[in-house]
Amino acid sequence: MRRQRKAKIVATLGPATSTQAEIEGLFLAGVDVFRLNFSHGSHADHKKRYDIIRYIEQSTKRPIGVLVDLQGPKLRVGQFENGSVTLEPGQKFRFDLDPALGNEHRAPLPHPEILSALRPGVTLLLDDGKLRMRVRKAAKDAAECEVEIGGTLSDRKGVNVPDVVLPLSPLTKKDRTDLTFALDLGADWIALSFVQRPEDVAEARKLIQGRARIISKLEKPAAIERLDEIVELSDAVMVARGDLGVEMPAEDVPGLQKRIIAACRLAGKPVVVATQMLDSMVNAPTPTRAEASDVATAVYDGADAVMLSAETASGRFPLESVSMMNRIAERVERDPFYRRILEAQRLDHEATASDAISQAAAQVAHTLSAAAICTYTTSGSTGLRMARERPDAPILCLTSKLQTARNMALVWGTHCVVTADIKRFSEMAEKACRIALREDFAKAGERIVVTAGVPLGTPGSTNILRVAWVEE
Repeated sequence: MRRQRKAKIVATLGPATSTQAEIEGLFLAGVDVFRLNFSHGSHADHKKRYDIIRYIEQSTKRPIGVLVDLQGPKLRVGQFENGSVTLEPGQKFRFDLDPALGNEHRAPLPHPEILSALRPGVTLLLDDGKLRMRVRKAAKDAAECEVEIGGTLSDRKGVNVPDVVLPLSPLTKKDRTDLTFALDLGADWIALSFVQRPEDVAEARKLIQGRARIISKLEKPAAIERLDEIVELSDAVMVARGDLGVEMPAEDVPGLQKRIIAACRLAGKPVVVATQMLDSMVNAPTPTRAEASDVATAVYDGADAVMLSAETASGRFPLESVSMMNRIAERVERDPFYRRILEAQRLDHEATASDAISQAAAQVAHTLSAAAICTYTTSGSTGLRMARERPDAPILCLTSKLQTARNMALVWGTHCVVTADIKRFSEMAEKACRIALREDFAKAGERIVVTAGVPLGTPGSTNILRVAWVEE
């Protein structure tokens, strides 16, 4: 089950991909991590899909990651007398807490936390940015606005407030219930929506208590302003280009994507690029050339993973979408220009034995044209350090912890094998060679580079590098 690429693929499950045959087809086509989107579907639906994933994992003996994406706070206008109104540029319009049905002059906005945070000059975006208003007067219970970009505003459309850090927790009451269910289910990653500040990540970490790792979804301008702090507190980051593209000018998003990827690369944290990557494949069997280029750009930039959403959850061509993403990633990674880009991204290293060994292992593997770099890891930190180097040799992670192997399914270039801890130093190279041969990473007569830590089994203690010959 070796993948012929290093960038990973995340795919969202939904109505189009709920049976064992459908999910197994996606896995065989290239999916490394499955996303369960808790904005849709019941707990029973998600449990059914989760159980199928674990059955496939057991039958293929390859660890599969499960990412639960929490909905987060959804800010919406109320309802209208006739279901919708048409607003013209320059028109005055009022939002307030009155639950009465809206009309062409006003509408209910049942979010006092938004109204209390507004001030004159702030922008309001409605219906995914299709309409834009500017606040002229603000009070705790109402806001007088002027329409700048008009259009039809209908019941329950979304509201974005890009200019303000809203006094909202990223975890609603629904999210907390969903989080408890997801942790009991056995989710490996929890995606936290609507992150605005580092404190949001800290709040979630207290609730999760180490039972899963946290992906912070960056979709608010306020989060970009505190990017390095959020990256430091997170286990991984998602470039959530949907809301980010609503709240910021579209022309800013590509540059921000590169900036976020670079920040995560520097910190050694996995980064996922998401939203509309192959969007036309929801209804067509092939993508646009622009979409293919979009996926390729994320891979060229060194993203750990690229993600499919509606393409696999509700689209007509889920299997074709995964196959296409797989082929694009494979093709990019065969391009000589790809290696030149990664090698140009020089990273600073900490003055630690672990960083020194990881850097040396990548260099030794390159010089010797080693078939693979084999790391023994308990917590996954050794594998993460190795992936940070973006070596040209594949990374074979050996761990005794299934949870670690599932987490590492999201990490660039890593192939995890669950195996018992080595007891003696003399076993280190022999076992690594045997597994590299079995997993089709090396052939007899080829060399591999092995890293480990002494004392054996101590997390974060990588301090040994060895070159070993693979034998039959």
